[in-house]
Amino acid sequence: MIDKRTIRTGLLWSLFVVAVMFAVSLWALGKLPAGSLIPVHFGPDGTPDRYGSRFEGLFLMPLITMGVGLLFAVLPKIEPRRTNLLQSHKAFVAFWVVILMVLAGVHGATIGNAVGYDVNVTIIVLVLVGAMFMVIGNFLGKIKSNFTMGIRTPWTLTSNLSWNKTHRLVGKLFVVLGALMIVGGFLAQPIVMVWLVIGGSIGTIAVALPYSYIVWRSDPERSTQGREEE
Repeated sequence: MIDKRTIRTGLLWSLFVVAVMFAVSLWALGKLPAGSLIPVHFGPDGTPDRYGSRFEGLFLMPLITMGVGLLFAVLPKIEPRRTNLLQSHKAFVAFWVVILMVLAGVHGATIGNAVGYDVNVTIIVLVLVGAMFMVIGNFLGKIKSNFTMGIRTPWTLTSNLSWNKTHRLVGKLFVVLGALMIVGGFLAQPIVMVWLVIGGSIGTIAVALPYSYIVWRSDPERSTQGREEE
């Protein structure tokens, strides 16, 4: 069955990524003094502004990543529109893997900083999130209506036309935003890029919500169950 192959692929990626993360953590464990605190949060300029225990700094993120992988494995089993989700299996696996990679990248950058390498974690996070936006944007226009991933408004979920057009538009916006984040991560001040992420995300939502409604209104096949027509 396609769902078993999809889940198996995602779980293998999860196993690989988590294993590498734990291996890096164990390597760093041998380099850090006993009882030392590890930077676990960074300001917009990349300067550590919170420190945590070795468990939090070295092993919490791999455990979170493991949980994310297991969550993705369960989602197809509880998805109401399971057929649509499974028909979007390439996008589902892409979303799954790219999120794992971002978590692994953040973990690697944090550990690099902890053991003394000159790593600006904020810039690396911005570049990784930008790459994630581009990957997700590339696949958004190719997924079918479901409750697990995508732009889930009342109008996209009750109109295939609204779903398809909204996701094609938002997919393009995500690719542009992601590219700006990657380029800006190296050229602009990190605080500027942080605001770009916040503003770009809010702007995308501000565009997607009314657009999905407008397209829904123009769709003669839209679902209006439980609503009186004007």
